[in-house]
Amino acid sequence: MLKNIIFDLDDTLLDFKRGEYEGLRDIFIAQGIKDLDKVFQTYNKINTQVWLQIENGHPAQPLLNTRFSDTLAQFGISADGGQLEKTYRAKLNQNYHVIPGAIELLDSLKQQNYQLIVGTNGVAKTQYARLQGAGLMPYFDDVFISEEIGYNKPNPQFFTHILKHGHHITRNNTVMVGDRLSADIQGAVNAALPNIWFNPRNEQSSTTIQPDYVAQNYHDMLTIITQNMS
Repeated sequence: MLKNIIFDLDDTLLDFKRGEYEGLRDIFIAQGIKDLDKVFQTYNKINTQVWLQIENGHPAQPLLNTRFSDTLAQFGISADGGQLEKTYRAKLNQNYHVIPGAIELLDSLKQQNYQLIVGTNGVAKTQYARLQGAGLMPYFDDVFISEEIGYNKPNPQFFTHILKHGHHITRNNTVMVGDRLSADIQGAVNAALPNIWFNPRNEQSSTTIQPDYVAQNYHDMLTIITQNMS
C-alpha cells in the first residue's frame, strides 16, 4: 500500500522557471546585454549541458561556476563566473513562487495521512530557503537534497540514501513524483521505484524512458495516488 510520496521541487511544486527568469534577467541587464531573447537561448543551451554533466556524476559547483562566464563570452563579455553564480544563487534563494494548486494538493495528501518527502537536486542552502519562504516546509516529514547526500538524481544512490535514512520507506510503499524524465523518472527507474511524471505542458518524450504514470495536472496526480496506487 502506498504510504510515502517523494516530491521533486523545481517545476513540480515550486515555479523554478519564473524565479529563474527574474534572476537571469537582472544579471544579464546588469552586464549590459540588450538582446535578452538571444542571451536566454545561449544560456539555456549551456545550462542544459552543465546539468547533464552534473546528473552524470560530475562535481556540481565547478560546472555551475562556468555557465554565466561561458554565456557572456559568446557576447564578447569577460565576467567572473563564480561571482555571478553567487549573485544568481542569492536571487534564487528568494524565489518563493509556488505553482498554483500545489498547496491544495499537499493539504489533501496530508489530510489522508501520506508521508510527504522532498527529494531534490540542488544546493542545500537554496532549497531550504525556498521551502521556508514558500511556506512548504511544514508539509514535509523529511527533506533530501543532492548536495547533502553526495549524489544527484538519476544516480540510484540518491534513492538508496532515502530508503536507508527515511522513516518506514520501502520500494513497495513509496512513489517518486517529478517533472524531469532524465532525473526524476530515470532515477526512480534506476532505483526500482514507482514513479509519476508531472507533465503539465503535455510534452512528448524524446527518450526511451517510460514513466509508470503521467499527470498533466495536480488533479490527475491526486487521482493516480489515491485511486490507482492505493
